[in-house]
Amino acid sequence: MTNLLAREKSPYLRQHAENPVDWRPWGDEAFQQARAEDKPVFLSIGYSSCHWCHVMARESFSDDEVAAILNERFIAVKVDREERPDVDALYMAACQVLGQPSGWPLSVFLTPSGRPFFAGTYFPKQARGAMPGLIEVLEAVSRMWAADRARIDTTGDRVTEILRQEASVAGDASPIGPEVSDKAFSSLRGRFDERYGGFGEAPKFPMPHRLSFLLRYHRAPGNARALEMVRETLRGMRYGGIFDQIGLGFHRYSVDERWRVPHFEKMLSDQALCASAYIEAFLVTGDPLYDRTAREIFTYVLRDMTADEGGFFTAEDAESDSEEGVYYLWTRDEIQRLLGTADADLAADYFGIKREGNIPVPGFMDGMNIPYVPVGPELFADRRGMETERLLGYIESFRERLLTAREMRPRPKRDDKVVTATNGLMVGALAMGYRALGERMYLDAAVSAVGFVSEKLSDGSSGLLRRYREGEAGIGGFLEDYAFFVWGLIELYEACLDIQYLEQAGELSRVMVERFDDRKNGGLFTTPRDGQRLIADLKEVYDGAAPCPNSVAADNLLRLYGLTGNIDFSRAADRILGAFSRRIAAHPDAGTRFLDALERSGGSAREIVIVGQRESESTRKMIGMIHRLFLPTTSLLFVPDGDAEGRRRVERIVPFVTGMRAQGRRTTAYICRGHTCRAPLVDPESVREALVEQR
Repeated sequence: MTNLLAREKSPYLRQHAENPVDWRPWGDEAFQQARAEDKPVFLSIGYSSCHWCHVMARESFSDDEVAAILNERFIAVKVDREERPDVDALYMAACQVLGQPSGWPLSVFLTPSGRPFFAGTYFPKQARGAMPGLIEVLEAVSRMWAADRARIDTTGDRVTEILRQEASVAGDASPIGPEVSDKAFSSLRGRFDERYGGFGEAPKFPMPHRLSFLLRYHRAPGNARALEMVRETLRGMRYGGIFDQIGLGFHRYSVDERWRVPHFEKMLSDQALCASAYIEAFLVTGDPLYDRTAREIFTYVLRDMTADEGGFFTAEDAESDSEEGVYYLWTRDEIQRLLGTADADLAADYFGIKREGNIPVPGFMDGMNIPYVPVGPELFADRRGMETERLLGYIESFRERLLTAREMRPRPKRDDKVVTATNGLMVGALAMGYRALGERMYLDAAVSAVGFVSEKLSDGSSGLLRRYREGEAGIGGFLEDYAFFVWGLIELYEACLDIQYLEQAGELSRVMVERFDDRKNGGLFTTPRDGQRLIADLKEVYDGAAPCPNSVAADNLLRLYGLTGNIDFSRAADRILGAFSRRIAAHPDAGTRFLDALERSGGSAREIVIVGQRESESTRKMIGMIHRLFLPTTSLLFVPDGDAEGRRRVERIVPFVTGMRAQGRRTTAYICRGHTCRAPLVDPESVREALVEQR
């Protein structure tokens, strides 16, 4: 027997299709039934790689006793947050208004009109310590529904009104000066973990967009500490257990402050954002560790997270055979058997593997080991009297042998849906990787993914769809789909300088503004104005594990203005920045991606126009030199010399380049600010000096 979730495409929803709970997918039908039967709605939100979602499913949603209560007294609705980020964001905000901790699984009780009146996260079946049990909660809510409906209605109305007021706050377009970035840095420095890197206490998330802000902030005189914070964090992450030392790529977060013990799920979005941060750090410092780490992330994504058709999958689970992390753990004897005594001794020392186990969590996988790097390879090699490169060669050999053995184990489940937003993030990261590291396969993978999204995830009216799986696309695109995919397109344009990607970025941005703009108060709604309505229209302001879509959209629009000169893009960006400036000024460390956009809007933005023969050696050298500089507020344009049709196509959307010509048939660079350009330069070293001097 299956419930209605069996008809869904989401792997997460299908995981619950054989539950005895009579689950329904999110939609009008579920709420109509709740009204007809006068029952509250039990809304459960999670995602396929969420460990505690699986635990709650095994303990409660697979249990006949729990199912009997839910089926008799509630309308049970299950949502995949990766398919419906709007529903997730709305009821996560409601959970916070209700004064409850937030996270996944998210458990919310709603009236038949969708108004939340009680919320929580994970509930065990029976009470455990101070944690109430789900049966206890269901019984209490059921009694309240029967006896105190007025209280429920009052709470639901109050929470809904707060959510609506938050979305309707009008911006005052207050100018934000550099002191707000100083305030953000001061706050981040105050929460910085001086010993292990990162921010705050356990659990510790990478938050790479904060690191990107610090890389930009450090360029001003007297801000060197910002770069040190980035270096300490990136090094701690790469050598900790949060990085999969054997299979590569980053796990979701660390449950301890030392980056040692990960929550083992792997998300495509984390790979993209972390790779971007390591690439930027490499451009700033030249540290080979950052180059190597970015390449390792891409190796993992291209090996394990790429569909044959070209898109990227969403996530890998934390569990194998219903046990968290077991796929990734090792015993000392297993290492010995696979590598032999001499190699095992070296590998065990390097990866911190002990006979008694190395997991500092009492009762969790006793005797097992999470590979990490207690001592960096330079110091380790020095202690062994070895060259660092020779040591790394040995370690790579050990890693490959252990990976081959690990792949024989039962593998964590993979969420193989393709989501437009996270594909946009990965396209952008790969494009950055091609520019900085010169690997053609990164560019090819980015181009392939854009082709996949453009073909499979178009909504038929110049817009985007959210999700593709098993040959079917569905769900109208949300703001983050447009913002993140456009970001990827802009990065891809600046990587390969093919004008079609700039044209596509501009067209999708116009559609985005048309569909999501709050014309009264400014800013962009999470959901399109002509889409399915929720009880409140949200406009996200602050960054989470991923950067805020409004901030990314504003930065995209400013980049498009710089690249095209189209004032409509600048005006749209100003409306977003004005809508949120007051709230960002109050909590700037929660909106570092917004501050990056503000820097671009504050007069620091530049454009470099390269005019030359596309395939000439001098053009490749000029562009390659620019690609390897850290120029976060500089945009790159290319005008093909000697290609009349190519030039006309560029000039149609970038009219300010009309008249720019190669000087003396040599590849020529025009460095512009506000579309006012300096005298043309033909010597790459002179171009480099001018760019570095002015940044």
